[in-house]
Amino acid sequence: MKIKYNAPTTLTFSFFCALVVLIDQHIFYGLVRAFFTVPNATSFNLINPLDYLRLFTHIAGHADWSHLISNLAYILLLGPMLEETYGSLTMFLMILVTGFVTGVLNVCFFPHPLLGASGVVFMMILLGSFTNHGKSDVPLTFILIVILYLGQEIQQAFKGDDISQFAHLVGGLCGSLFGFFKPERKMPIVQTKANLKTVKKTQLK
Repeated sequence: MKIKYNAPTTLTFSFFCALVVLIDQHIFYGLVRAFFTVPNATSFNLINPLDYLRLFTHIAGHADWSHLISNLAYILLLGPMLEETYGSLTMFLMILVTGFVTGVLNVCFFPHPLLGASGVVFMMILLGSFTNHGKSDVPLTFILIVILYLGQEIQQAFKGDDISQFAHLVGGLCGSLFGFFKPERKMPIVQTKANLKTVKKTQLK
């Protein structure tokens, strides 16, 4: 029995997020604020290349360990399933796109800095509800998740807490769009081998 690195994108992203928090809290204080937090609408510098980089990197920054763990609990649960379905590269691109969209919208419309992978979490939650459904289908699980998760986020948005419900909603929207316009699914290796055996048997006949 050996340990398998079964979901490269999910695991690498998770380890990187943990490394960022570790360095920020014990080695380079202020790392997250300097490199892994997207600025707000008033402080974004159009001529600073670092601000453009942070449109992507903010998803790897977290305020503390509890913030990180609450996100990784979902990412490590949902990520491997989605990565097996769509492939590691596609999953990586989905994470990047979600981070970029939430970052750009935060810079354009919101007064507070943004950090954390909660948008990625909600993208995975909504995308996961589309697994094993055709493009023309709207799964009931998707409708229920929209009501339960996104409905709650909309309600919480009016309470004025420190949690960015906007990032959750945008992440959920990205996951929904990925689900409706999903790329061609990655065929499981076991299924591929089974198909090859069937073809060989047919040829022998």
